[in-house]
Amino acid sequence: MLPVRGRDGRAARAARILGTRTAWTPVGDGEFYCPGCGGDRNYQRLSGRRRLTLLGVPLLPRGATGPVVECAACGHHYGTDVLDHPTTRRFSAMLRDAVHTVALAVLAAGGTSSRTVLETAAGTVRAAGFQDCTEDRLAALVEALAADTGRVLGGPCGASLAIELHEALDPLAPHLAPAGRESLFLDAARIALADGPYTPAERDALTTVGAALTICADDVGRLLLAAARTPS
Repeated sequence: MLPVRGRDGRAARAARILGTRTAWTPVGDGEFYCPGCGGDRNYQRLSGRRRLTLLGVPLLPRGATGPVVECAACGHHYGTDVLDHPTTRRFSAMLRDAVHTVALAVLAAGGTSSRTVLETAAGTVRAAGFQDCTEDRLAALVEALAADTGRVLGGPCGASLAIELHEALDPLAPHLAPAGRESLFLDAARIALADGPYTPAERDALTTVGAALTICADDVGRLLLAAARTPS
């Protein structure tokens, strides 16, 4: 074991004599979700250049490195892909908008004649963050959208509605745990069930919601049955 320690000692001394040092240059900043801190923090985006050092003195360039993201709070460095994760505030806004869009889609599929459905939809949207949402506002918005697009209320989910759902749900789905995606889907199913069993148009809309949430077809069927069996 002594020779091994001797080699380790020589390697450590060599590392103190010869090494590399990285000089970081800020190239941008902003706010991000720091996985180390577990919350929203400010960051700097850094680009680095490495140099060979002799006794701590930088000498020869060794090329570029980075870029990296440095948290202003904890100082840890992360790959730039960490910026793909939305901040807490941005995630909350995405979820709120997604619930609103899903509620409108289900109402468009089932119609707005049922006050119970409107009350269930408005309560779901308020719980998501639109605290001033009312039944009358939702009904007016659904009817205005139908008039604008030529969509028939109570009809099957058309191309324009499918596009709207995917625009709202595609950016959100990767950041939701499976339980979160299922919870959002079940909220939509409960709106559809508020006035009775699913209509074909409601099933069509809910199937589109499930696909946009990356829920497989078998699980969509399971969730539809589970919601229908749950007392309201």
